[in-house]
Amino acid sequence: MADPAYFYGTGKRKTAIARVKLVAGNGNIVINSRPLQELFPDAALQTVMQEPFKATGTAGKFNVIVKVEGGGISGQAAAIRHGIARALLKADEALKPVLRQHGLLTRDARIKERKKYGLKRARKAPQYTKR
Repeated sequence: MADPAYFYGTGKRKTAIARVKLVAGNGNIVINSRPLQELFPDAALQTVMQEPFKATGTAGKFNVIVKVEGGGISGQAAAIRHGIARALLKADEALKPVLRQHGLLTRDARIKERKKYGLKRARKAPQYTKR
């Protein structure tokens, strides 16, 4: 079977969903048709997104095209990281132990807890008064 033109991966975190496409290239990252530095000016978030490449030693081998929606910038960055890791796994199955060891394939299941009736928020109860 011939290598496909690109590798696809979906990443999720909280309410953010990132659809990631890896194409052979020189390491450019484009998010929602805009460059990485324009959408995520914070260097810490850029580092979070590039973790899968650093862990596997594939930095600069793929161009990344991302469509991300929902959540805030931190959740979106983590969703992109998850999507890149899943796409790298499709590109090379031998990277699975390294990605797993760095915790990049695990979906972070922490989401906002729903509000319950009779309470003000998920767990906050109205103030108790004796009379």
